Amino acid sequence: MPMHNSTIPKEFADLVVPMRSAHERILADLQHYQLVPPPPPSLPPARVRGVAAARAYPMQGVLKYHGLSDWAQRIAFLPSISLNNTAAHTTTLVEFDPALPADSAVIGGIPAQGRELERVVTVLDAVRSLAGITSHARVVSRNVLRTRVAGKGLGTSASAAAALACAAVGAIFGPELAGHTRFLSTLARLLAGSGCRSAAGGLALWLSYPGIPPVESYAVRLDQHHELDDIALITVPIDSRIGLKTEQAHHDAPHSIFFRAWMLARGDEVRECISAVRRGDWQTIGQLAELDSMRLHGVTMSGSREQRIIGWEPENITLFRLCNDLRARGIPVYASTDTGPTVVFITQREYAPAVTAAIADLGLGLETVIAPIGGPAHLISVEEALAEL
Repeated sequence: MPMHNSTIPKEFADLVVPMRSAHERILADLQHYQLVPPPPPSLPPARVRGVAAARAYPMQGVLKYHGLSDWAQRIAFLPSISLNNTAAHTTTLVEFDPALPADSAVIGGIPAQGRELERVVTVLDAVRSLAGITSHARVVSRNVLRTRVAGKGLGTSASAAAALACAAVGAIFGPELAGHTRFLSTLARLLAGSGCRSAAGGLALWLSYPGIPPVESYAVRLDQHHELDDIALITVPIDSRIGLKTEQAHHDAPHSIFFRAWMLARGDEVRECISAVRRGDWQTIGQLAELDSMRLHGVTMSGSREQRIIGWEPENITLFRLCNDLRARGIPVYASTDTGPTVVFITQREYAPAVTAAIADLGLGLETVIAPIGGPAHLISVEEALAEL
């Protein structure tokens, strides 16, 4: 991976020092709690031919992000935190073969083209560069949902990125390096920034700020001692009626008048989240997720004067108000949305049936799936992958 710093947009140059200082305080907390993962080992011998398959889980943002300070390296303006969600997963098979004339990818049974294929090849190129090989690859990938409706904002681009990185590394370098989530996260980030956190699993923190060296922009799992095992994630998939595109939101968000304040508040909130995990305080995590859902959409909606991105659907307002009603009745639950309208409720397992019953009582015909937090990206057998692909 490149050792130089990432690029710094000139209009944000004045925020580099405070964001770097916040990053250093976050690192100090991670070191205090012995959460910093070791750097990657020396690369093992690479193969020119190999095949491997991997599985990864989509993520739900807690402290969200929009906007990329370096598009080539997919470096975010601010650190972010998310929960891996087992309501779905991505299974990906990667086969490198010197006889292949070009890279190809089939995603959900459809050959990838254009920008979609370019993003896949970016990860393959990074692995090839590290390995010093030129073999092309065949990629087959599918999102496996536990819901009838896919919804927008479920986070499957993150799981696709993590599964691709894991399978590609496994095919060329073998299982040991494919299990090094810090290393994987820097590769998964190249397809989708949130893939960084999906690779790490659990409640994961992605370290990022403008100008950070790309090798230092990796993800760390915070719940390394089962502190959040009692959390239930209730996914309510909702389609975007406007055909929302996440990359457009990344372009628009930094133009919002709120964006700089969002950046500067982030360091203290990340540290609060780290501390909350150590106490097993899941409610602080839920509160931050719900609050930052409002901020994310406020930033997105105010990024353009002419073509504002309004990512929520009418159901979202009803569901956020439902959380207020349930909390008033003594049921602790928090609603979280990412770029799209899909909602993930965060609660404890004992309250999950009451929350799903309340959603059904709204009469909106919404689907719900209860699932635990997911782990990191990991290799699976080729045979298991083929059964799903």
